[in-house]
Amino acid sequence: MLSEKSRPVIEATLPVIAGRIDEITPKFYRRLFAAHPELMDGMFSRANQQNGTQQRALAGSIAAFATHLLAHPGTLPEAVLARIANKHTSLGIPESGYPIVYEHLFAAIAEDLGEAVTPEVADAWTEVYWLMADALIKLEKGLYAQQANGEMWTKWRVTAKEAAGAGSVTFRLTPADSTPVTRATPGQYVSVRVRLADGLRQARQYSLSDSVDSLTERVFTTKLDEGGEVSPFLHGSVNVGDVVELSNPYGDIELDDSDAPIVLATAGIGCTPSASILQSLAQQVSGRRVLVLHAEQRAENWALEGQMRSAVDRLPNAELQLWLEEAATGVDAETGFMDLNGIELPAGAKVYLCGPLPFMRSIRSQAISAGIPATDIHYEVFGPDVWLAA
Repeated sequence: MLSEKSRPVIEATLPVIAGRIDEITPKFYRRLFAAHPELMDGMFSRANQQNGTQQRALAGSIAAFATHLLAHPGTLPEAVLARIANKHTSLGIPESGYPIVYEHLFAAIAEDLGEAVTPEVADAWTEVYWLMADALIKLEKGLYAQQANGEMWTKWRVTAKEAAGAGSVTFRLTPADSTPVTRATPGQYVSVRVRLADGLRQARQYSLSDSVDSLTERVFTTKLDEGGEVSPFLHGSVNVGDVVELSNPYGDIELDDSDAPIVLATAGIGCTPSASILQSLAQQVSGRRVLVLHAEQRAENWALEGQMRSAVDRLPNAELQLWLEEAATGVDAETGFMDLNGIELPAGAKVYLCGPLPFMRSIRSQAISAGIPATDIHYEVFGPDVWLAA
């Protein structure tokens, strides 16, 4: 896939680029937004720019892609690309954005590395960029083509706003116009776009947290993030009857239709995609073996406890185990952090992880140690995927 001319150049310069990319990406974003300030209105997250997660996610994706090209000639990192493509389509990023990113990213590389960026180096990294961009464009065209409509954003009206554990709220919405609705699958998410008090539109992805069978309702649950902008606005300013914009549903974590056992391992508000998957399984009265593992700091924090327990009770081969950092009287739970030691993971299980990154890293490692192939372990990251950057 990578040309023989560029391969030795990438091999020689990848350590340098990777070592400097945390400095390069802030320069890139400064250049990008100076030239195109309109991109901050509804597409890029101001909060993620301020906390640096967007920069680390971009850095990680480029380094991961280049590393894969060197280690696995003739193939592409499909899982990495699918994750990025779903995030892009959920924000309505168009094909025309890739030349803009190229222009300002390579200007930032030249600014940072100076004379080290020879024409040979620039040509090799240009090849890497467009290999990645062309693969993403192809995937994103396919995802856009699956929509039931040609809109990036559609209007939905809030019909219910319900407390869901300490600090979390569930929103139920119905279509506010006649735009055809794209059918979702369990485990997917939508982007929610709102106009903040200063007039800037901002978007955030939220997993669908209840049944996804209906074409007349979307349900998502959000935990208040004091450092963010969208969740505080949703919690404090959006009420029943208000209209917000939703993207079509996206996400590469989807429930398959095989008979393989399922392990849902979540922590905190990461329970939302699992709740959707459980609802779907319960509606089917699925006979699959389902092991639900959930962790919370305190019992009262569990946002979707009633819904998830009800779904487990309706499934003939499901069981639930809970971990609490703070022990609670009368609650059947282990004390401390989730630990898979002593847990019998079903042979051939598909494992789905969602929660804070340290939690997912730990449980993924434990699952692999228990014999689960890495290819059967899937995860969802809320916001920019900084796991790649690590």
